[in-house]
Amino acid sequence: MRLRTYESFWLLTNGLLYSYPSLHDHHERGDVAVIGGGITGALISHALMEKGYRVVLLDKRDIANGSTSATTSMLQYEIDVPLCQLADMIGEEQAVLCYKSGIEAIHQLGELIGKYRLDCGFERKESLYVAREKAHLDWLRPEFELRRKHGLGVSWLGAEEIEQEYGVRCYGGILSEVAGSVDAYRLAHELIAFNVSRGMKVYDQTVIRETKHDEQGCLIVAESGATVRCRKIVYCTGYEATELLKEKTADVFYTYACISEQGIVIPEKLKKTLVWDTGSPYLYMRSTDDGRFLVGGEDALTGHTFFQNRIKERKSRKLQKMLGEVMPGISFIEDFSWAGIFGTTKDGLPYIGESPEIPGALFVLGFGGNGITFSVQGMSIVTDLMEGKQHALAHCYRFGR
Repeated sequence: MRLRTYESFWLLTNGLLYSYPSLHDHHERGDVAVIGGGITGALISHALMEKGYRVVLLDKRDIANGSTSATTSMLQYEIDVPLCQLADMIGEEQAVLCYKSGIEAIHQLGELIGKYRLDCGFERKESLYVAREKAHLDWLRPEFELRRKHGLGVSWLGAEEIEQEYGVRCYGGILSEVAGSVDAYRLAHELIAFNVSRGMKVYDQTVIRETKHDEQGCLIVAESGATVRCRKIVYCTGYEATELLKEKTADVFYTYACISEQGIVIPEKLKKTLVWDTGSPYLYMRSTDDGRFLVGGEDALTGHTFFQNRIKERKSRKLQKMLGEVMPGISFIEDFSWAGIFGTTKDGLPYIGESPEIPGALFVLGFGGNGITFSVQGMSIVTDLMEGKQHALAHCYRFGR
């Protein structure tokens, strides 16, 4: 399954930041092996290093060249399933816990980036969730009331105010005070490089042939015949885990994005605000730290990769047409466009924890539109599980739900 069509903006603007050897001619040992060197693997391996574990990080590609290089890196506490709907599915108390945990994750990520002075374009922003159609107000207003009831830091903006302040045409929306944006590709690289400097082992371009579990723990065998012996394996492999597990955890889809040239003129408030709408699939927009504007959406089920370049161009034109409809007069000149493969779950929640299919392993699968914040939450879930502790979110994100 091919991950992208043409290279994403993040790959082209950053290049190959750090390079690591493959595991090809020796046998490695550690306490924990983290499989997957994207933003999830970077965060989870960091959390494990903080706890004093000897970590070995493996990836079959170059570091952060999977979905991390294709993500739009919008940091939201909201998940793809509205709070009202999620409350009907898992109960109001648990649904609110998931939403509040997203807020905490954004703050936690900001603190981590600041503490280690990671150069990754992180910016704190607000988030504006707007009604694409008038009929959507029938459920968006109750959504706002439920969020306000539980103190999620929201306010309601009318259609006229949104157009005047943000330049976006809609029928009203929810303004959330906690959100952010980041260059996830750069963040993953910088965080991994920091942990390598204090002893973490990293091997990329390493394809795993098999894993074995015995009384000594876990044995990972690479295609080269080299091995990693460890106590625990943590899979941070995103949508590719759907091919490893029999349980239906997620549907896999393509999402598309395009980004403008630098210097685009947009309202000042829009520079500090993520915007997404109630459409299905939803349209989303954000500025970048180097003065560009990104628009994405037009999700579609994965198809034959042979046609993806052609589809990507068509989707990019459609995204720009939709942008022109919601922001008339904007002068958007495309500089890059790309597609990426992601996964989405029936309840919008990730899968984090143990799967009965693979004893001795943990999974951190941050599916959905805010996989980065799910991965931040996974840092404490995984370390708690490693220490035999219960975590408040583990039940919500469990396998077999």
